[in-house]
Amino acid sequence: MVSLSLHEALPGHHNAQSYGLLADIPPFMRNMEWISFNAPYFLQFFNAFSEGWALYAEFLGEEMGIYHDDYEMLGRYSDEMFRAVRLVIDTGIHEYNWTSDRAIEYMLNYTNLTPNGAEKEIDRYSTWPGQATGYKIGEIKFKELRKKASDALGSKFNLADFHYTVLRYGSMPLSVLEYVVDQWIVNQKTDGGHGGINKPEKSPSNDGPVLSADVLSVILAAIYAIIQH
Repeated sequence: MVSLSLHEALPGHHNAQSYGLLADIPPFMRNMEWISFNAPYFLQFFNAFSEGWALYAEFLGEEMGIYHDDYEMLGRYSDEMFRAVRLVIDTGIHEYNWTSDRAIEYMLNYTNLTPNGAEKEIDRYSTWPGQATGYKIGEIKFKELRKKASDALGSKFNLADFHYTVLRYGSMPLSVLEYVVDQWIVNQKTDGGHGGINKPEKSPSNDGPVLSADVLSVILAAIYAIIQH
């Protein structure tokens, strides 16, 4: 229950989605899941970002001392095993032609799911290719970028600022997320600015704002979504 709370609430989905709704980005990016208003086109949902952050939040719980005893840690490790098994089974089904029976057997051997629960999970992976792999892939990327920033900035690295930077623009492709973090690292090295990417500044001719990294991140995300659609 502890890992589930961290995943779904704070600092997981609820926290990240709150940032997304308040992000300084166009409304079509903030409200991408309002399916009643999708026609004729809507921006796709970036699963690896959303679920990756939520799984990273479970890891943060361990750093924060939220898991208070061995039973709660056992629950965390059980959930970790479950996400790792998903990587194997999804790949097995869609790349190596695993049968449902083989996938269910693997699930039962390496997780604490019941036969009925395992069967439902396999039905999900079979009809939603790749979705379940986004959790661990996204978490790995968040950890990778955190280490990259920490190694690059040394004593200038601030974990709270890093978290603010990765969440402040809402959901995005992992490639765009890496770009955002790289720009934040550059800014921290040059001026120690708080909060990551700088806001647009007026051009010398006062013709309008200079194209900033904020705008570029939105453009890159939109282009990526259109290409993939």
